[in-house]
Amino acid sequence: MRLLHRIRATAGYLALLAALGLVASLLVSGVPRLANGFTDDGLRADVRGLHHAARDLTYGAEPLIDGRVQVAGAEGGLERYRVTLPAPLPGAIGERWFAARVGGGPSAPGEPAVTVARGRFATPCPPSLSFRYQAGLADRTRITAGRAPDTKASGPVEVMISEAAAFRLGAQVGTAFAVAGPDGVPVEAAIVGVYAPLDPAAPDWDDVVLATVACGPASTDTTWRVALLTDAAGVGRAAEGTGMLAYEWRYRVDENRLTADGLAPLITAIAEATRTPPDEGLRLTTSLDRELLTFQGRQRAVAALLAVVLSGLVATLLGLIVLAARLAVDRRRDELSLLRARGGTGTAIGVRTLAETAVVVPAAVIAGWAAGTLLPGRAAPGEWWSVLGIGLVATVSVPVLAMSMRAGFLGGRQDLTTQRPSVRRLAVEGFLLLLAVLGVVVLRRRGLSQDVGVDPFLASVPVLLAVAAALVAVRSVPWPLRQVGRFAHRSRSVVPFLGLARAGRAAPVSLGPLAVLVVAIATGVFTSVVTSTVGYARDRAADSAVAGDAQLTGYAFGSGTARALSDLDGVTSVVPLSVESGVRLQDRLGTGSHETVQAQQLVVDGPAMARVLRDSGRGVTLPPVLLDAARVATDDAPVPAVVSPSVAAEVGEAGATEVQGRRYAFRVAAVVDSLPGLDLGTRSFIALPAAALPLPRNAELVPNRFLIAGEGFSTAELTATGDQGQLDYFAGVFGRPVPDTQLEQRAAVTTWAGYRAAMEAGGVNGVLSFTFAAGAVGATLLALLAVGFTVLADAAGRGRTLSRLRTMGLSAGQGRGLLIYELLPLVAVAVLAGGAVGIALPQVLGPALGLGGFTAGAPVRTHVDPVLVLGVPLLMVPALLLALLVESGLNRRMRLGEVLRLGEEN
Repeated sequence: MRLLHRIRATAGYLALLAALGLVASLLVSGVPRLANGFTDDGLRADVRGLHHAARDLTYGAEPLIDGRVQVAGAEGGLERYRVTLPAPLPGAIGERWFAARVGGGPSAPGEPAVTVARGRFATPCPPSLSFRYQAGLADRTRITAGRAPDTKASGPVEVMISEAAAFRLGAQVGTAFAVAGPDGVPVEAAIVGVYAPLDPAAPDWDDVVLATVACGPASTDTTWRVALLTDAAGVGRAAEGTGMLAYEWRYRVDENRLTADGLAPLITAIAEATRTPPDEGLRLTTSLDRELLTFQGRQRAVAALLAVVLSGLVATLLGLIVLAARLAVDRRRDELSLLRARGGTGTAIGVRTLAETAVVVPAAVIAGWAAGTLLPGRAAPGEWWSVLGIGLVATVSVPVLAMSMRAGFLGGRQDLTTQRPSVRRLAVEGFLLLLAVLGVVVLRRRGLSQDVGVDPFLASVPVLLAVAAALVAVRSVPWPLRQVGRFAHRSRSVVPFLGLARAGRAAPVSLGPLAVLVVAIATGVFTSVVTSTVGYARDRAADSAVAGDAQLTGYAFGSGTARALSDLDGVTSVVPLSVESGVRLQDRLGTGSHETVQAQQLVVDGPAMARVLRDSGRGVTLPPVLLDAARVATDDAPVPAVVSPSVAAEVGEAGATEVQGRRYAFRVAAVVDSLPGLDLGTRSFIALPAAALPLPRNAELVPNRFLIAGEGFSTAELTATGDQGQLDYFAGVFGRPVPDTQLEQRAAVTTWAGYRAAMEAGGVNGVLSFTFAAGAVGATLLALLAVGFTVLADAAGRGRTLSRLRTMGLSAGQGRGLLIYELLPLVAVAVLAGGAVGIALPQVLGPALGLGGFTAGAPVRTHVDPVLVLGVPLLMVPALLLALLVESGLNRRMRLGEVLRLGEEN
């Protein structure tokens, strides 16, 4: 009963400790869960978006054709090969497929082709055909004409063709043809059915797609690649006739079974499966391991950043818990002094207070952990240890402080004396400063992210730096405050003098509140600076890649497309571009010249592009040579060119290139790292000014891209105008109108805003945004809470002072002013020190943060948002307002007007 009575008597302070413990345990359990949930969702979205050739694990084999081909026997390997995959791959496999095919396919681009020996199709050149049997695919088709194949021992191979392929080739039920392999022996075939997929988006049809391919190695014309479906007997007959056969066992890793913490063994298993196939002659084709490695690198960088932010928030909460415990002990000084006077030992006092906190605080910590487990996501590996540590600190902080309180200071007036720090305290502070410096050195050398996770010490280095800044500030502030106080006593008002005097004397005692406040502000400012740095770099990447308000791409556009685009509502200016990839550059001219490098080539009208950049407000410029170039004097004179450093290193001062089939000499006039209109990170590129090219008479450049500046335009209208421009181009080439269905590549519009938004979608960007939001909001709230604790820490002493001053004529408004003058130095120093640490941290930590993986190739340079520079000092306003509210509430509760009359002193 006595214990319950003591708990009721100190219910306010115990409730405060319990609330802080609950929030801290909720933070260390809930935030990592949410972050892990965002990470896993991003991983699954990335894997889901991969091309099937990169995502799936495909075993391929080309068995020796000797007599009859046992396709049905090979189908049984689908399950046998799955169970032989290294762990944990067998449990991660979802869907799987077996296929036997004759003819080239996506997984074997160098495979000998099956050619059409007899038969005619409505294409400029013979299509690329293949025969395919895929287990279970017949159940996923709807036959729209004819019937399913049923190949006999004699007669032609019966096949089905898709509706889209039949339309492109002009084929129908009954069309007969013959194909031949490398040996030239024809195999008769006949189309007996036309089908449509029940679900064209299903992964069963990934390798059965209609696609365009080149007519030949040296041809620029295209034809269709068509997969003809047949039965097992049909593909066997085709293989015996052509001497060609390939088996495929394809396994899809189910993205819903993936988690970020299980990537390392999965990557190792894929690498082992690639090195050691289950049977001789098998080869595994996939790039899933490389994609997962890339994701893992970014995930480690985000985890390290989250660890820094979380360590700052947790350190702030632990500091608040200690401040709350000290506040509880200070309020019970009379009680504890009486226990000491009656012979109570420090151990007895510790046991007495521990019994009180053990009833309330651990339950609150467990409740916070339980609330965290309700949040979606995956638990962090060390969750229980973190919760246990917080529970231990919250529970034993009051007993430890009560045991360590010395009786000699129980009744002292610390607000009227200036305490000199002891040698032991100075040694501890010096050790913390040295530890912070060494932590920065180690952090810059090793980095935050390690193969085994994030080092807790390295993640706490920013906290150590903030504490070190608080130590320096608390030792530096008293002397200037005393000097300012000497001038303040000359003023007519006593408020500034008294407030600054109390602030100067209390500075050594205020290390705890100041350190907590500095850590909170430094965490928030650091998060804001990193957010601004990443956002600014992404803006620059979008400026370079899109370089306007919108970008229109296609195969080729007619000469009137630019004018048609300019006439659309909302379009301010337009510039056509010719962009080619894989252009071969030569390092010297004449006989014997040899190709040295492949590069991305940009031909641009410099002044028109500069106008688009200016109208769209992009933060990039063009090199002067592209703006001022004039037509060269003769056709064989070199054209000025802008190249990347890698091209300049390999080509030298001059070279040659091709533009639309015509050869031009060029000289290197400028070397730049990036160009508008090309993705940042493009290593090899060359840009030529269109005005300088000596084009043949009546010839003009054919653009395949437009940059558009404007506002309020319709992307649908841009797309439609682009498609019409492509139709105009093809009509000019073929001399006749071309139907819309014959467009090989539809026009596509990419807006600057859409490109910028895509950089924040998918992958680890969800947890990155969550980290930024949690750090900024959490640090702001905790900073305000720390100010409230600062007011509570000396509320009793301040109340006694105000009561005495009220009897001397001090008004209520002057009393509030006294609090502002007392707290303003502490808050100002904390804001300045915390802001300086937060702004300096990204620069100090440097590459250890690993921010380069989130900026799409843009260089990472610390960028401080001007709003942040103004916002951090403005944080003092709500902090002081909160202090006034807390003080007003305390004054009403303590009934300051009755203090002197009741004789309540010390």
